[in-house]
Amino acid sequence: MQTQERVGRHAALGIVEEPRRSRHASHARRPRLRRGALVVISLGCIWLIWSIVLALTAPGTDSMAAKLAEWGRVHHLGWVITELEKVQYNLSKPAVGGTVAGGIPTVGARTPPASTAPASQAHHPSRTVSAYALPAPIVPPVANPLPGEGQWQNLLQVNGHVAAAVAYVRPDSIHTSYLTAVVWMNPKLLRFNLHPGYQVPGGAPQASDQLTQSERATVLATFNSGFQMVDANGGYWQNGTTIKPLRAGAASMVITRNGRLLVERWPGGAPPAGIAAVRQNLVPLIEHGQISPLVPNASTNAWGVTVGNHNYVWRSAVGVRPDGSVLFVLGPALNIQSLANIMHAAGAVNAMELDINRDWTSFITYTHPNGQVVPSKLTAAEVASAYRYLQPSSRDFVAVTPR
Repeated sequence: MQTQERVGRHAALGIVEEPRRSRHASHARRPRLRRGALVVISLGCIWLIWSIVLALTAPGTDSMAAKLAEWGRVHHLGWVITELEKVQYNLSKPAVGGTVAGGIPTVGARTPPASTAPASQAHHPSRTVSAYALPAPIVPPVANPLPGEGQWQNLLQVNGHVAAAVAYVRPDSIHTSYLTAVVWMNPKLLRFNLHPGYQVPGGAPQASDQLTQSERATVLATFNSGFQMVDANGGYWQNGTTIKPLRAGAASMVITRNGRLLVERWPGGAPPAGIAAVRQNLVPLIEHGQISPLVPNASTNAWGVTVGNHNYVWRSAVGVRPDGSVLFVLGPALNIQSLANIMHAAGAVNAMELDINRDWTSFITYTHPNGQVVPSKLTAAEVASAYRYLQPSSRDFVAVTPR
């Protein structure tokens, strides 16, 4: 009776009252919602598994751990990867003290097939190399140097001239059982070419993610480039195409169309004529002969996030001397200060940090017996495969060929 009266009043006022749903209808809807949620979760899990499988089966020589770490950083899990790296670092910190097992290694010269130079194994190159003076020996950062420490050895030859030399020094007075390699390269005899990786930075027009067939015939060396673009705080430009916008003020490795390599703070704007590629990474490590004032602070904003920039890990850097010759530094147990100190001691007027961590840092030399290209790691302690650039590479790199 009360219900009829209420309906009558509502009808008189123009109110349409929705019929009440039964409890049975409400209960029937819940399984459908659960099924919908399960479908969404299942699809998410399938996508996740498929994404990881694609990452692990990607071409190249990167280790499974490196591929997973790259996948995590690309998918905004960099903080997880960094925490895991911290755990690994704390379990295997570089040893303090000790001496270098076997002393300073002896290096033999490499020559390209087209070279008319004899296969010399000389270890004391001449002081003058095709108008470029070989740097003075590097003063080691450790008192009481090892025999041969800081002395240049012939590494690459072109037409009877030293095209590159290497010197080894210990990184600092604390980690005395490790060696840092410093490579000097003569730009009058060598050409430099930047290759994009298929993931970092992604495809660039008219550029290969591995050594080309023509390069394989004469390639003398390759070395790693910089961070993932999401962490580099800079851009990437190649063959007239912007892969990621260049940032004014960023440390920049500039490759010219005639194969020269320059390091500079990017002034801003588009690259001028004559530039083939620009790869930016962080801020300058050394500028106008002075170590950056940001180095002692070891800021992650300046030098990237690893297990902590005060910690000692594999690091690499590229720089130029006043005469335009090129320097590359590579080694374990380096923090940003010791990396800068060694590059500065080698005479760099401008320099920038490249990649860090053992999976990504490498300097590889090549020989060509019987027309085959055979790669060799510069240091036995390098982790990355010597064959990494003879197949598609996930990361960008620099190829060094004779002029």
